[in-house]
Amino acid sequence: MSVPQQKATNVGKTTAPKRFVFLLLDKFTMLSFASAIEPLRIANRVIGAPVYQWVLAGEGNSEGVVHCSNGAAFKLDIGLSEIDRDDTVLVCGGIDVQKATTKGILNWLRREARKGVAIGGLCTGAYSLAKAGLLDGKRATIHWENQDGFLEEFEQVKLTRSIFVIDGNRMSTAGGTASLDMMLKIIAADHGEDVANTVADQLIYSTIRTDQDTQRLSIPTRIGVRHPKLSQVIQMMETAIEEPISPADLADDVGMSTRQLERLFRRYLNRSPKRYYMELRLSKARNLLMQTDMSVINVALACGFASPSHFSKCYRAHYSTTPYRERGTQGATSLRLSI
Repeated sequence: MSVPQQKATNVGKTTAPKRFVFLLLDKFTMLSFASAIEPLRIANRVIGAPVYQWVLAGEGNSEGVVHCSNGAAFKLDIGLSEIDRDDTVLVCGGIDVQKATTKGILNWLRREARKGVAIGGLCTGAYSLAKAGLLDGKRATIHWENQDGFLEEFEQVKLTRSIFVIDGNRMSTAGGTASLDMMLKIIAADHGEDVANTVADQLIYSTIRTDQDTQRLSIPTRIGVRHPKLSQVIQMMETAIEEPISPADLADDVGMSTRQLERLFRRYLNRSPKRYYMELRLSKARNLLMQTDMSVINVALACGFASPSHFSKCYRAHYSTTPYRERGTQGATSLRLSI
C-alpha cells in the first residue's frame, strides 16, 4: 500500500528523531499500546523520514519479556535504565496495575521526572504516575471504570472524564483507542495538521476526538432510551452517590410528581427509581472494594449507606456475597479494567 508523503515544515535534515519510551507494565492492555505506537510508525511513512523512534522498557522477567493482558509476550529493548531528557515516557498499564506498579517502577519514574522528562500514562498507567506523585496538582484522566478508586486514593489529582489530557509535560489517556487521539494531537503539534490527518486516514479513523470529548456514551445511548427527563434524573443520581436524593426531590427537580417518576422508570427501565439508584450506589461500592484499601465502613459511607449492617444486607441481596468476602476474594490491590 502506497502512502502519500508530506513534507513537514519543522523537520530539518539535522533534526534528531523524537524518541518514545514505552514502559510496559505486567498485564498491560494491548489495544491502548498499539493505538499509541502505530501512529508513530505511520507518521514516519507519511513524512518519509524517521522522525519518531521508540523502545520498549520495563522490568520484565529473566528473559526480558513482559506479557500483556491477552497473554501475548513482548521482548523489552531496555530495562529500567537511564534515558535521555528529550525522551517521552508512556507508561502502559492494564489489569492489576497496583501490583504491577512496583517500587522499582516508582523510583525510576521519579528519577526520570526530576530530569524533566515528559511522562504519560496510557490506560491505567495514570495510576502509576499518580502513585509516584507525578500528577499532584495536574489534570489527568483514567478509564471510567477506575475513576471511583482513583478519586479516593489521589485527592490531589484533578481527575477529569476526558478521553485524554495533556497538562504540561504530563499526559494521560482513558484507555482503548483514546491513545490514538492523543498521539494524533502530538503528531499535529510536531508536524502539522495535514500530517496528522493523513495518519488518521491511513488508520481508517474518520473522526478524531479532542481532549474536550468525554469517555462514556451519553446517558440516552447507554440506557437505550431517549427521554430527556429520565436522562436528567439519572444524571442527578450518578452525581449524588454519597448523599442520595429522595425520589420526591428528584421528581420535583424535573417538574413531575413522584408517581409520574415511578411510572417513567417502570416503563423504560423495568425497575423503580429507588431500585435503580440502589444499583448505582452498589456498583460504585463494588468498585471501591476492588480498587482501594478503604475500610468497608468508609465504602458504605461513600456510597450513601448510614450503617455497615444495612450496606452489607443490600450488597448481599444484589451480589450474593458480603462486602467482606468480596474484598477477600478479589483483593484490595487490583485496579481492574474491563477492556
